[in-house]
Amino acid sequence: MAESVELPSRLAILPFRNKVLLPGAIIRIRCTSPSSVQLVEQELWQREEKGLIGILPVRDAAAATTETASVGPTLSDDKTRAESDTSEKSSKTPASTSSDNVKPDGKHQQEVFHWHNRGVAARALHLSRGVEKPSGRVTYIVVLEGLCRFNLHELSTRGAYYTARISPLEMTKAELEQVDQDPGFVALSHHFKATAMELISILEQKQKTGGRTKVLLETVPVHKLADIFVASFEISFEEQLSMLDSVDLKARLSKANELVDRHLQSIRVAEKITQKVEGQLSKSQKEFLLRQQMRAIKEELGDNDDDEDDVAAIERKMQSAGMPSNIWKHAQKELRRLKKMQPQQPGYNSSHVYLELLADLPWQTGSEQLELDLKAAKERLDNDHYGLIKIKQRIIEYLAVRKLKPDARGPVLCFVGPPGVGKTSLASSIAAALGRKFVRISLGGIKDEADIRGHRRTYIGSMPGRLIDGIKRVGVCNPVMLLDEIDKTGSDVRGDPASALLEVLDPEQNKTFNDHYLNVPFDLSKVIFVATANKMQPIPPPLLDRMEVIELPGYTPEEKLRIAMQYLIPRVLDQHGLSSEFLQIPEAMVEFVIQRYTREAGVRNLERNLAALARAAAVRVAEQEQTVPLSKDMHRLASPLLENRLSEGAEVEMEVIPMNENNHEISNTFSIASPLVVDEPMLEKVLGPPRFDDREAAERVATPGISVGLVWTAFGGEVQFVEATSMVGKGELLLTGQLGDVIKESAQIALTWVRARATNLKLAAADETDLLEGRDVHIHFPAGAVPKDGPSAGVTLVTALVSLFSQKRARADTAMTGEMTLRGLVLPVGGVKDKILAAHRNGIKRVILPEKNLKDLVEVPAAVLGSLEILLAKRMEDVLEQAFEGGCPWKQHSKL
Repeated sequence: MAESVELPSRLAILPFRNKVLLPGAIIRIRCTSPSSVQLVEQELWQREEKGLIGILPVRDAAAATTETASVGPTLSDDKTRAESDTSEKSSKTPASTSSDNVKPDGKHQQEVFHWHNRGVAARALHLSRGVEKPSGRVTYIVVLEGLCRFNLHELSTRGAYYTARISPLEMTKAELEQVDQDPGFVALSHHFKATAMELISILEQKQKTGGRTKVLLETVPVHKLADIFVASFEISFEEQLSMLDSVDLKARLSKANELVDRHLQSIRVAEKITQKVEGQLSKSQKEFLLRQQMRAIKEELGDNDDDEDDVAAIERKMQSAGMPSNIWKHAQKELRRLKKMQPQQPGYNSSHVYLELLADLPWQTGSEQLELDLKAAKERLDNDHYGLIKIKQRIIEYLAVRKLKPDARGPVLCFVGPPGVGKTSLASSIAAALGRKFVRISLGGIKDEADIRGHRRTYIGSMPGRLIDGIKRVGVCNPVMLLDEIDKTGSDVRGDPASALLEVLDPEQNKTFNDHYLNVPFDLSKVIFVATANKMQPIPPPLLDRMEVIELPGYTPEEKLRIAMQYLIPRVLDQHGLSSEFLQIPEAMVEFVIQRYTREAGVRNLERNLAALARAAAVRVAEQEQTVPLSKDMHRLASPLLENRLSEGAEVEMEVIPMNENNHEISNTFSIASPLVVDEPMLEKVLGPPRFDDREAAERVATPGISVGLVWTAFGGEVQFVEATSMVGKGELLLTGQLGDVIKESAQIALTWVRARATNLKLAAADETDLLEGRDVHIHFPAGAVPKDGPSAGVTLVTALVSLFSQKRARADTAMTGEMTLRGLVLPVGGVKDKILAAHRNGIKRVILPEKNLKDLVEVPAAVLGSLEILLAKRMEDVLEQAFEGGCPWKQHSKL
């Protein structure tokens, strides 16, 4: 249990660290060190010696000197810092100024103490003794009250602590009365009380003290009030010492006036800042309180740093953006509006982002115009792409015009073709040849006009369109911009993106392109636009009219073989960390993959199959033991000899090559006995059984009622089989295979033409009135999950129906394409080159084409035409003559 006793005045408190005890103040000290405990027990608890007062020297951790105990909460930390001389011998030293030293004698150590020549006598109001710990350590807590100032005359050591002889500095009653008559002191006293009263009133409003401090102000003498008030403020250590040294009452009151005035002004400034902040904030914006307080404090201090101001940074960025004059005026107007707003206002962030976009756009910044070298551009195109002679020539012509007239408004090139034929890489090659930056804008699947024109800033989450965003990302105003998959844009209630592209691709309009988010014109005339599409039909005619279409129909098997050997295989090996030392794919195997595993117009599936072979080789190489090749200077031993020597226990001399030397000779840490050469068993093991067979057409056209047609799809040309059969019924026509309206009409026309000429073609006896009497006809297009439509299946449908009714098989090596009229004329169709390439890939030997498509054969490679027999037909009877073996035995031309 703690013990408490009432004690007389027995301690002297001298300035320590950054605290000074003034008369009238009350402090609490925790004493735990041996010297402080001994001081308390001997000076306070047990005895009292007249004329001497005990002091407690305490070591300061921040200096090499030891000072006395002081006022304030820092005394509670002294329990591990208090040290004193351990000598039992008492010595006396006259006290001096604050810089004088006292060196007490000690057996083991000497300490140097620096004493201040003034202090405050303290009276112990309360003393508590804690429970003694097992180590014998005792803690005392002393509550002290400052009484009066004193002068320090003499120090002496008593055991483990110091005692001092002092003399009080308080004024006598006569001196106090004389000072009270001084007009200057009276004026200071009135001013001090008025200022103190105002300060107390403000504090009472904040702390709700209820007027108790005012009673103290009216009852306590002025010379004591000065110390009491100043002791309650947070002031510097130097100011505390100055207040302690102010023995003269008038000087003390003057300093107290100054400190109280300063404290009052600081409270007023704090209130002003708080009122300013609270006036600018609403209840829903409390999270900005600290930011506003910091801003208000900077305003009061005049410390507004423009370098840290976002608005100032944006303004500097805008000034260096090179905006046109009309746009600069608009940006300045928006900037002035932003400066008047507070960051917590709803529109502040949107305006901030908008101005950042204006500052980031390259209004005048463009790629450096290099001198075009057409020879180098042609070499680059040849290195990047195989074949495509006409396309490359058109690109060279385009570049030549750009060389002669750099600001020419050339046409917008639109590469149309199936996937995997190199449309995107051609656009990238154009950018490289021109020395301009390349940016790709994907238009596939967008249905919102705002993706092109941007959102209006009135919408939440608004943003600029993809074109402006792409120009911002690339950082120049004249890039090569690829509009990828332009045929795959849609339209709904949010607008039509394809219609929005009309302004973008029109050279007469795009110089003042207006993005809804920007709301100012931006010049797109310096941008070189290149578009890609898989097919032209979905592109609106007005948009298609603004572009020059360049078709890429696909590659022949021979071209695929050259592409695979020159481009695909080296790239695939490099991507998988291999080389020709580990994997070799002969030309025959590549050709086998092209014929039996891939029948596409492009080369993507071919590259995927080659990548599968590379992965299989990578597994084989990675499973090998990791070895380091021998040096070139080493003589390699034969394997049997080496095995024999090792078996006999003989030593084999080998050279060890450090890994940090001759690294250029070690190309790979893996080694295998021989490279992996791809053959047919490996192909079947890795890629599975062949997917395609040259005998497919012959197997499919094995019975009457089947014909072979050629169709065009977004993936290139395809071979399409048409099947027809009949059964007992009511003369109805049944169509299956997920067909569109156009192809359904073609089937109706084909059936009507065959029924009308059944007798002439000897499909029915002369006495039969209707070919369909008592039976139904079912026409099916296999692969029913794939939608089919288009005006090119008429002749194929007629051939299938004639084969059905005549029970004669059509030729399996012959494919056909073309539309027909109700009177039997064969009409021209599109996509001839793609269809002929598809027939060539599928092993077809003969192709029947409309006569009017003869001009389209110019685009077909000569090698492909040399391997096919092209048959031209003007009427439907010409098609039937070539579609059946031995010609049409029922050839009796009807007259129109």
